[in-house]
Amino acid sequence: MLDASLKTQLQEAFAAIENSIEFVVEPTHHADQSTLLEFLHELSSVHSRLSVRLEERPMTDAPPRFRIDRNGSPTGVAFTGIPLGHEFTSLVLAVLNADGKGKFPDDRILERIKNLKGPIHLRTFISLSCENCPDVIQALNLMAFVHPDFTHEMVDGAYLQGEIDALGVQGVPSVVAGKRLIHSGRILLVDLIAKLEAEFGVEPNAQSTSKLGTGAGANEKRHETRDLGHFDVAVIGGGPAGASAAIYSVRKGLKTAMIADKFGGQVQETKGIENMISIPYTEGPQLSAQLNQHIATYPVRVLEHRRVSTIDKNAKIIYMDSGETLSADAIIVATGAKWRELNVPGEKEYLGRGVAYCPHCDGPYYKGKKIAVVGGGNSGVEAAIDLAGIVSEVVVVEYNDQLKADAVLVNKLKALPNASILTSAKTLEVVGDGKKVVGLRYEDLITGKAQQLELDGVFVQIGLLPNSRFVQEVVETNRFGEIIVDAKGRTSARGIYAAGDVTTIPFKQIVIAMGDGAKVALAAFEDRMYGATSA
Repeated sequence: MLDASLKTQLQEAFAAIENSIEFVVEPTHHADQSTLLEFLHELSSVHSRLSVRLEERPMTDAPPRFRIDRNGSPTGVAFTGIPLGHEFTSLVLAVLNADGKGKFPDDRILERIKNLKGPIHLRTFISLSCENCPDVIQALNLMAFVHPDFTHEMVDGAYLQGEIDALGVQGVPSVVAGKRLIHSGRILLVDLIAKLEAEFGVEPNAQSTSKLGTGAGANEKRHETRDLGHFDVAVIGGGPAGASAAIYSVRKGLKTAMIADKFGGQVQETKGIENMISIPYTEGPQLSAQLNQHIATYPVRVLEHRRVSTIDKNAKIIYMDSGETLSADAIIVATGAKWRELNVPGEKEYLGRGVAYCPHCDGPYYKGKKIAVVGGGNSGVEAAIDLAGIVSEVVVVEYNDQLKADAVLVNKLKALPNASILTSAKTLEVVGDGKKVVGLRYEDLITGKAQQLELDGVFVQIGLLPNSRFVQEVVETNRFGEIIVDAKGRTSARGIYAAGDVTTIPFKQIVIAMGDGAKVALAAFEDRMYGATSA
């Protein structure tokens, strides 16, 4: 199952393992049990400290399942199904994390995880074709490794369709506690921690204990100091604009900090990139990793998994949701944009139960069903074309009187026998029956009458929203929420700059964001040298 090249890569990845890592398999008559055992034996063959053990207990007819033990003790991490496809990386990372290796958050974030009030027992339903699922699986596995009363299980939904139906799951990843849906869809670690804090509570006096062994992630030192000090430049955002701004700032000899909820930003969710000059083809995760590696070659203080709550524009103090603060002479906001939501009744209530944002991840759950794609731009029409090969019928719903997508895409959509287009339609409500989506209510902008489409799912594809909410009382923004900047990226507040997709610069492109980040960093340095005023 694992070719020679992959085994060589795994041998290199696992070379430094120090502890005994055991895959403990539950006995079952399931037809895929032999495949799971073959897979795990091949994986364990790459290192002498990896092994497979079949539990001695009565056989069942349950799906194939195994857990990860470290030195004979459960780590709290388990997998139902065979973690191949996109989840193979999650298993590899779990092995490393179980040994206390791999990339861990810093001490402040680990402290927040350890202070979650247990017991917490979660399962996450996934699809092996889901590109967003590994991030959630890996984040929750990490929490199980560092929290003494936290367990997490990846569940391949293909094995438990009956349970999925009973839970009302219609999207992945879906995180479940007992019979309660905690979360569905993509989510960043910083938001996942906040959601679990709200759901289970926080234990302020929790002991700083861990199930980790030796390695970078086992650091138990706790930092009580909230003030991280003063910097020459603080960059908020870890995407192309933020990375560029940080590199250009630190190369000027300036003490630089970078604050990001996730390194790479929106680029992480971008598939094929074919317009990066000098690079014929790359993909978002690869480009994000390269940005990260480039930043790592410089002494930039990177504060990942944080979100800025507010900025004191007079004192230039940045307040983070982690409770930390720092001050800076110059602040560069490069927070990019996120998927725009409809903000209509029913959208949030039925997220993961008929409302989705990722056609590649959630499309298979609507096989043979009728769905709507809200949004007639390129992303919406592309999504509709992809989904048309899976669903029985797809309706593109557009607010304007015509689709905004490129003509070649519109023509391709119109040629599909199971696709239709509804223009001059203002979405009013996602309609559900308490368990799942059953329709979409909209206003016909020509007649002024409310209408309803009977359907099984709604995919929202209406563009991007600037991540500027935290500075809308600090700097001037336009009606779209974009930060208004001058030719050098200066905002209305002295010493505060902005770059990339969060600003009014035209054309939201990766290459433009990179150049803009560099330009703004140079402008901030120029102002530092010559005392120029803000916009």
